[in-house]
Amino acid sequence: MAVSLAAAMALAACGGGSSAQPGGNTTAQTGAFPVTVEHKLGKTEIKSEPKRVVTLGLSDHDAVVALGVKPVGVIDWFKERPWGNWPWLAGKLGDTPPEIVGERDEYNVEKIASLKPDLILAHYSGIKKEQYDTLSQIAPVVAQVPGFEDYGAPMQEMAKLTAKALGRSAEMDRLIAEMDGKFKAVRDKHPEWAGKTALVADSFQAGNFAVFADHDPKMKFMLDLGFKLPESIKKEVGKSNVVDYSYEKLDVLEADRLVWLMSSPQVVEGIKGQELYKRTNVVKDDHVLYLTYQDPPVGAAMSFNTVLSIPYALDNVVPKLEAIK
Repeated sequence: MAVSLAAAMALAACGGGSSAQPGGNTTAQTGAFPVTVEHKLGKTEIKSEPKRVVTLGLSDHDAVVALGVKPVGVIDWFKERPWGNWPWLAGKLGDTPPEIVGERDEYNVEKIASLKPDLILAHYSGIKKEQYDTLSQIAPVVAQVPGFEDYGAPMQEMAKLTAKALGRSAEMDRLIAEMDGKFKAVRDKHPEWAGKTALVADSFQAGNFAVFADHDPKMKFMLDLGFKLPESIKKEVGKSNVVDYSYEKLDVLEADRLVWLMSSPQVVEGIKGQELYKRTNVVKDDHVLYLTYQDPPVGAAMSFNTVLSIPYALDNVVPKLEAIK
């Protein structure tokens, strides 16, 4: 923790000076509060409609913004302000961006307290019981979806948890139905994708690469298009959301479609030069997509896999998959 709870609470009492203002063009449903929300770390009572929301998960702020509420604090996951390059957030945060309250699962308690939140959300996160207990003394905290590994809950379940905490469940149900309809339209247009295997891979450093599980948002995106994860990878990844390999295992990338998300294009270029990789059928058949996390942020949209980012991902990924014969 960045500071002791006592110091953080003292800052909260003094006001802390946040320039972020809550926003939103919708209101909570009549009779939505008080509400008790069950999550992985317990049950949290929210007595009245939250106005100042802090989000601590990678993509938690997307669901909040989609419901017309502007977070006052967010987490920085990409060493860059999370609203900076995400086109699906364009025009939705106003002139004053949210404050950064930490990086990944390291939270700045002092900063959070200074924002005087009335709700803290930590769904797509690795928040621990100690962190939860500390933050709960500042504001009500709703942690991960119960029944799933950290970072393993479906986007829909996280979005519904957010909506319940904000008293906007009906609106989120509408947004999820709209998103499901977009995926169905693609599946109906491409029945030939049904049952074909697909892999989503990444490589952060030379000599190693990773393949994502079917419950990881990036792979879940491909499943919603009709593809499936090869059984061999499903067995190896287990409960984790990713399995790591060395270049000696590049032959595991055999699938009907292979999608690379490039955090380092140079590393992927190195993989392209590997003999074992060049001998795979997926490469020889030219059934590979090379997508970037940023510039453009297609990989980020797949990683977020939210009601806001999915339309952008569909617009950028589907035409590329359609070009593969």
